[in-house]
Amino acid sequence: MTAPSDFLPGDPLLHLLRRATYGPTPASIAEIRRLGAKAWLERQLKPAAIDDKVADGLVARFPLSGLTIDSVRARSRAGVFRQYGWEAMYQVAAATIARAVWSERQLFEVMVEFWSNHLHIACPAGEVWDNLPDYDRRVIRAHALGRFADMLKASARHPAMLMYLDNRFSTREAPNENYGRELLELHTVGLGYTESDVKNAARLLTGLTISWETGRYVYDAGRHATGPVKVLGFRHANRTASGGQAAALAMLDYLALHPRTAKRIATKLCVRFVADQPPASLVTKLTKVYLDNKSAIVPVLRALFTSPEFAASVGAKTRTPYEDIVATVRTLGYGPEASGTAGVMALYWTANDAGNAPMAWKPPNGYPDVATAWASPGTQVTRWNAHLNITGGWWPTTLQRPASLVQEFVGSTLPPTYGGLIDALATRLVGRTLAPQHTAALAAFFGKVPASPLKDTDGAAGWLFPYLVALVLDSPYFALR
Repeated sequence: MTAPSDFLPGDPLLHLLRRATYGPTPASIAEIRRLGAKAWLERQLKPAAIDDKVADGLVARFPLSGLTIDSVRARSRAGVFRQYGWEAMYQVAAATIARAVWSERQLFEVMVEFWSNHLHIACPAGEVWDNLPDYDRRVIRAHALGRFADMLKASARHPAMLMYLDNRFSTREAPNENYGRELLELHTVGLGYTESDVKNAARLLTGLTISWETGRYVYDAGRHATGPVKVLGFRHANRTASGGQAAALAMLDYLALHPRTAKRIATKLCVRFVADQPPASLVTKLTKVYLDNKSAIVPVLRALFTSPEFAASVGAKTRTPYEDIVATVRTLGYGPEASGTAGVMALYWTANDAGNAPMAWKPPNGYPDVATAWASPGTQVTRWNAHLNITGGWWPTTLQRPASLVQEFVGSTLPPTYGGLIDALATRLVGRTLAPQHTAALAAFFGKVPASPLKDTDGAAGWLFPYLVALVLDSPYFALR
């Protein structure tokens, strides 16, 4: 019986690339072999020092994705797009895909996705039409490799979160419990809280609201419910309305540094980077690192990627549809279109067809990150179609592709047999040759066996070659992360 790890090369450098990036590229493989795992990881943990001009140039084509709330509203008033329009939100999602495919700051982008999923706000969603770009930039991207406590406090004072989870409606007379509940259940400690905890958290969060005139965050003391509160082990006298914001921030610090929050985030990181059923030993280790470092994420990631549990997890993760589509472009080595946005938008709609466009999950719990959640036949067919469409240049049509796929993926000299062609292609795409029975199955697609002679006039070395590439990408050798 074949184990998942049997489909992947055992090279620890390739294992690190498959997990800490959106998929190996020829350039990233060369880089990690030159630097070694430790230096490569340390470089990725300092993304500001990495030149990212290709991704920066692409993101500049989506100018709405980086706007402030004031700027989005000003453009709406000027008629660039209508009020409550989705243009800015779509540009945030498109810029996210562009960065995932072509950014050199790969681990940073993976962590941006992780935190966007953890402190999730649906995109597009009408209530965040003017503030989602600002949330992406000032909350998620600003803190993705920082301290979770800082990110949590930033999210609690951002209009996008306050709109999405209804704290804008919360008053001292009628505290809205939606944000208080999700703060506990989804953002911090997880299940195990009481209804009293929810009610007290909601009371303490009153006053954190939005100016209807500007759309920006304000603290309104007149809306704050005073009086003593107890949330889990946190207690606050909460005597004055003027001190309500400080009291709420103290509760958020307490929750961010709670051992149950530490364990929950450690578990989610292990699910993302190690296994759908993460090893308890690693969760325990990372929980301690998180608490010892006051919620700083870089030490946690360093401990995770250098752990024996991570090294032993080859084959234990499967790419989500979004990761699969991004990894397809990266593995093929296709470049972005010289100008315009049609190619990136085509990738967005492909991910959307698979039910996994960036941030598009509607409930506040974020996308699932386990293989069983994405195992439907429809999702699989969407992935397979995407492999062929992207490889053949049929959709997107505008990405930069090599003049000859055969020469790019196999070499300037054609192998003498079908088996040699398949071996060379598989080594280029997935880092190893396929099992003999799988090589035979691919040869049979052309009505051949691996030992059959290969001529340069054969379809397999010409117009049918994109189908062979797609078939390799359709396999578990590529699907496993």
